[in-house]
Parts: sequence; structure tokens; C-alpha cells
Amino acid sequence: MELQHIHPSVFVHPSAQIYGKVTIGEGSSVWPNAVMRAENDHISIGRNTNIQDFAMLHIGFVHPVIVGDFCSITHRVTLHGCTIGDHCLIGIGAVIMDGAVIGSGSIVAGGAFIPEGKEFPPNSVIMGAPGKVVAERDNAGANRMNAYAYQQNALGYAAGDHRVWDSEAFASFFADKRAQVTTDADLSAP
Repeated sequence: MELQHIHPSVFVHPSAQIYGKVTIGEGSSVWPNAVMRAENDHISIGRNTNIQDFAMLHIGFVHPVIVGDFCSITHRVTLHGCTIGDHCLIGIGAVIMDGAVIGSGSIVAGGAFIPEGKEFPPNSVIMGAPGKVVAERDNAGANRMNAYAYQQNALGYAAGDHRVWDSEAFASFFADKRAQVTTDADLSAP
């Protein structure tokens, strides 16, 4: 029985470990030592989303892990049975627990702890332990730019180039993409 549906364009680092029912969308990436475990529910990762180094994604007993499109799940993040909306950035070392929901376009600051069942509206900036909204602003464009940077980095890593961000081609791509993101034109581009 095939449980994993990982789009062929996805970069999965050889040290990443993926177990159980996991779906990963087009253009996404899974970085060194990331772990995903879905023993009795599922993990769903959207398109152009990056799961960075040492991230841990694990289902809860009654909750899946759902991560939207254009998200950055940064280094050492733990997602446990929670839902992350589109265009979110989850900061280094943050922990988000069972049943929690992070609205689209939000940022969860590094080191934040989001307790079970806590829900946050779109465009939240969340900090602290326990996490609280400290500001509201539309972060979607900036968060998409971070996701695009990782998408390009993944293409480079897949080709053996570990210095993509230091290239003129990347600088040009990033400037063009920023102009598209400013008007949301990137969302309708193929």
C-alpha cells in the first residue's frame, strides 16, 4: 500500500526521514535531518513549502499535521498535530501543539510555544510562551519570498550547487519575484 505522495519536483535531503501517510506538494523541500512521522493520521505539506533542518512533524492521536502553500517551517521547529495556513513563517525552535491553528499570512516567532487547541487569526505575529498575538499585519508577501528563496536553494542542492543564494542568477530571480509578489502576480503565474 502506497502511503506517501511526494511530488517529483520535491527536494528531499538524503538525511531526512519520512514515515507513514505523508503528502508533499510541488516545489517543496525537506532539508537535512527533518523528520515526519504519521502513524495513525496524515501529514499534508502544500506547494512551495520548505521544512528546514531538524524540524519535527508528528501527528497527534486525533489531529493530522497540515501545512499550507508557501510556508517556511524553519530550523528545529516542532509541529505536533497542528494546522498551519498558507504563506506562514514558523520561526526557529518554535513548538506548535495538537489542535492549534495558525492563520494564513502569519509569523510565529522563534522559540514561541503554542499550546494545544489555540487558534490564531490570519496575519498574526505571534510571540512568547504561551504564544500571544503581539501585532497584526499582512506577512504573506514576505513569507512567500522566503519560500521562493528556499525553492531556488532546493533546485541548487538537487544539482549539487550549495551556493545558489550567492549567484547573480538568484539575485535576478529574487528581484523579478519580488516585483510579482508585490502585486500577487506570482499567485496566478504557472
